[in-house]
Amino acid sequence: MSLNVPLHEMTLQEKLALMELLWEDIARTPEAIESPTWHKTTLEERYQRLAQGKSSFQDWETAKVSIRNKLS
Repeated sequence: MSLNVPLHEMTLQEKLALMELLWEDIARTPEAIESPTWHKTTLEERYQRLAQGKSSFQDWETAKVSIRNKLS
């Protein structure tokens, strides 16, 4: 299947809106998306590090503030 989307004629806002529409459509059927094997491996490794006390995490709002502080 080939689509002819005039990306070079679209504004940034139009491109972002198109991405949002695509993501909303894809997200309606998450079971159709097969997660790569390496995702499971990475999640298992991270869980083990958490269980062993070798790693920690922050809630998303705290992490965003931390990232913004590092970038400014």
